[in-house]
Amino acid sequence: MPRPRSLTAHQIAAAALAVIDRDGLASLSMRAVSQELGTSTMGLYRYVRDREELERLVVERVLGEVDTGPPDPGASWRDQVEVMARRMRDTVSAHPEAVPLTVVHRHHSPAVLRWAETVLAVLTAAGIDGERRVIALRALLAYLIGAIQLEHLGPLAGPGTAAITRLPAGDFPHMSATARTARHVDADQEFLAGLRLLLDGLAA
Repeated sequence: MPRPRSLTAHQIAAAALAVIDRDGLASLSMRAVSQELGTSTMGLYRYVRDREELERLVVERVLGEVDTGPPDPGASWRDQVEVMARRMRDTVSAHPEAVPLTVVHRHHSPAVLRWAETVLAVLTAAGIDGERRVIALRALLAYLIGAIQLEHLGPLAGPGTAAITRLPAGDFPHMSATARTARHVDADQEFLAGLRLLLDGLAA
């Protein structure tokens, strides 16, 4: 392939994400991305300092697709927060191999800041402010981060749950029984039910 005259951050991020989606996160390297772009590895270094910068470009490429606009103002604050949480989860889940990167580099993402600003506006309008608002946002972020990681790195339908069902019932009666039930809970049900439990706590 001919070497492009110039590269944009969008092109580089798209190429890196293509490598991750196709070959897994472990395959991400300057060399792999340069091959995806049809340029030399040294040529890529003209635009990107190192792998960490490459990872940040990928994260902003993924998170930049999140709709951070305000949800329907006529909906309840709980429904609005649920919409924002689902937007984040659905966008990140479209690139499961990139999930670890979104966790590590989220602090550098303008998209996450815009998402958080919208959520804070919803909470404020609901009368949740001060320290309670701080804790509410942190709790929502913690839930999202944990739920997305569990869904892709340790899903209920995965081998880990199956292994727990085979634990000796005499030693682990609750774990084995819970795992047997868990195998019938799908990912959407798990995410939304957990989110609603959290919102119940905020509403109390």
